[in-house]
Amino acid sequence: MMSNADTVVVLDFETTGLSPDYGDRAIEIGAVRIEKGVVTERFQQLMNPGKPVDAFIAGYTGITNAMLKNAAPCAEVMAEFADFIGDHNLVAHNASFDKRFLDAELARISRDYAGTFACSMLVARRIYQDAPNHQLGTLIEHLKIPVKGTFHRALFDSEMAGQLWLTMLDKIAAHRSRSSIPFSLLQKLAKTPKKSVEKLLKA
Repeated sequence: MMSNADTVVVLDFETTGLSPDYGDRAIEIGAVRIEKGVVTERFQQLMNPGKPVDAFIAGYTGITNAMLKNAAPCAEVMAEFADFIGDHNLVAHNASFDKRFLDAELARISRDYAGTFACSMLVARRIYQDAPNHQLGTLIEHLKIPVKGTFHRALFDSEMAGQLWLTMLDKIAAHRSRSSIPFSLLQKLAKTPKKSVEKLLKA
């Protein structure tokens, strides 16, 4: 297991709705594998959830029923994605959402993953306390990270979350005497009261 924060898989799902508990399914997965701070691999696939996508989701994501008609079924795509994850730790922006869908889709095919999750949104709330809000698009604009593509498509969102993650690691590194940043520090940071962030980073 890679325990450094600069070696992770950053992922993003587009889905038919807000929760697998209500029967919602994944319709697209996008991810970037970052190794030692460099994007080394990308994964993007549409997947057919076996039921139609409503007009709101189609409008929000740009993913239509026509696009999904000939896509591979969720089970096939998720088996490939489980292989892509390997034993890496995982990052997502608003990770509780993506983790729910990853867990639900992998449970359907009796697959699992060895890594643990960190949430780039929760970390950003601690590190960029002056940002107008902590939505991915707002943070990208606030930090002047270059943008090429459209939000609400899975690969683009995972690419942008990956760039945000690396930007935050650079900022954290500036506070620390040690060069390596453990993944567990980011997980701890996500739960630290805002007033205690500075102290944690210098520990």
